[in-house]
Amino acid sequence: MNPQQQVQQTRMISADDKGLPGDAAGRTVEEYVAAGPGLADFWTPLLVLDEEALAHNVAFMAGWLGERDLELMPHGKTTMAPQLWQQQLDAGATGITVANPSQLRVGRARSFNALLLANQLTDPNAIRWVARELADPECSIWSWLDNPAAIGVAEEALAGVTLARPLSVLVELGAPGGRTGCRSVDEAVALAEAVAASPVLRLAGVAGYEGALGHDRDKATLDFLHRYVADLLELHQRIGHLYDDADVLVTCGGSNYPDVVSELFAQARKSDTARYVLRSGAYITHDHGIYHALSPFDPDRASTGDETLVPAARAVCRVLSQPEPGLALLDGGKRDFPYDEGFPIPLTAVSRTTGQTSDLRGATVSGMNDQHSFLRTADGAEPAVGDLVVLGLSHPCTMFDKWRLIPAVESFTPGASAKVTRLIETFF
Repeated sequence: MNPQQQVQQTRMISADDKGLPGDAAGRTVEEYVAAGPGLADFWTPLLVLDEEALAHNVAFMAGWLGERDLELMPHGKTTMAPQLWQQQLDAGATGITVANPSQLRVGRARSFNALLLANQLTDPNAIRWVARELADPECSIWSWLDNPAAIGVAEEALAGVTLARPLSVLVELGAPGGRTGCRSVDEAVALAEAVAASPVLRLAGVAGYEGALGHDRDKATLDFLHRYVADLLELHQRIGHLYDDADVLVTCGGSNYPDVVSELFAQARKSDTARYVLRSGAYITHDHGIYHALSPFDPDRASTGDETLVPAARAVCRVLSQPEPGLALLDGGKRDFPYDEGFPIPLTAVSRTTGQTSDLRGATVSGMNDQHSFLRTADGAEPAVGDLVVLGLSHPCTMFDKWRLIPAVESFTPGASAKVTRLIETFF
């Protein structure tokens, strides 16, 4: 058993863990799951994960990138769930990506040794902590850099510190109007030269994020993203003489445009010894919203049935009120489910009295409060008070942070009392 798995199994369940049955409190996760609880025992609102779908998505992405001789360091911020990180590593991922030093510390505390920080280190305390972690010869930490001032911050933070190794940084290329990153290849080349001259830093490659530069799959957007990735590869070539003999990373690629990145990366990889790494993270659950609309692997646009991701998360709510025809108020809201990239999507209702399911296609969630969602039905046939409502969700990156322990079942079926296979713990 991996160290992080052992810690999770002995974690004590308490009344603070929402959604779990009352009799779960005071028992360890291992004890409770071994007792064989059914999903019907849990309280609503609830986030549920589908093991079969998770396994499919993890295996698919690992195989798809493996066929192209590309690596995956999935973005762990999506789930902040070390159990799922380990599942991705077991399938062939070569590291985990995180977004900030606190997430980096979560990974190190659970014995993850290959961690990519997809941001610039500017906190002196965090910089010194990373330097101490690098005393472990099995530990590899990479971070990004896009500004000469950050070199000065690192050198000041590490003044007088005896380093086991310099800090490995990747020069980040952005684009005008985008998020972080140098705004031109020439600017990035000059920065790489400054990194190579620093006594505390090691130039370890180049990085970028195309997902912040596109919001659709129109031809103009895809052409722009192709040019951006081509610029990243040009940067890598132009600073090649500055690299040392250790590993060099070239990384880009989120969950919206992995096809664009992999096309150019796979071609470059044929004549290069660098490690070409994608960082897709949201693929592990996919969704019914933003990634359904943009992922090349969604069933609505995948070229074959074998190249698809499937939604692996569902929200389960209960009807609290029917104050007027065509309106049902659900017991889950913004504190339970994501809403930043679209409200939840009604899928199925399950009758409290008969157990029968009914299709909610055509219904909408028209609004959300902290603890309520407004379910609108066009024909007035809204589910009754006490009925269950299953919702699809949009944007996994703001889904997991609302839950401390998330039940997973082998295969989620509305209305069926499936056995809970594990409780997945998050660390936000």
